[in-house]
Amino acid sequence: MKIIQRGAEAIIYLYKNKIIKDRIKKNYRIERLDELIRKRRTKTEAKLLRDARSLGIPTPQIYETGKFRIEMEFINGYKVKDILNSADMKVRKHICGQIGRYVATLHSFDIVHGDLTTSNFILKKCAAKSELYLIDFGLGFYSKRIEDKATDAHLLYLALRSTHFSIFEHVWKLILNAYKRNYEDAEKIIKEAKKIEKRGRYR
Repeated sequence: MKIIQRGAEAIIYLYKNKIIKDRIKKNYRIERLDELIRKRRTKTEAKLLRDARSLGIPTPQIYETGKFRIEMEFINGYKVKDILNSADMKVRKHICGQIGRYVATLHSFDIVHGDLTTSNFILKKCAAKSELYLIDFGLGFYSKRIEDKATDAHLLYLALRSTHFSIFEHVWKLILNAYKRNYEDAEKIIKEAKKIEKRGRYR
């Protein structure tokens, strides 16, 4: 198995065209509590991936789930982080429209992704078309709270502003327009996200 990512929460392996995500043991936690937390987070992530997929959002297909491990489909494509700045206008508009629609769909069904960055959107090219996948629900959860959804949107805002600053205004507008078209409570979330942004400025 080849390690392709080592994070604070998990190690990601690539094995025979599959992704294997192992949640890391935390030695600073009581062992029984650590097992409970890792088991719960693994179960929640698998459910979020399946639920998002059932809502029409392309996510990796899950093959098997263990206590602390998820085996899933490897999405062979390009991270949006690596291609958005150089993409032509048509591709950029397509990607941003899909991002806005996916986030709107998640929030409509009370799913908070928790790590909305352009590293977690993968553009997969299949024959003549391209399909955008959303990955890594490791920090995700279910919530009806406006503030939780607004924080989700704000994290995306920050990721875009820092990684894609040269095109930020344009792509953020495209994403927001798609978000508003696909989510009836979008204005409430955007208003709350602006409050979060202001609080951050004055800290």
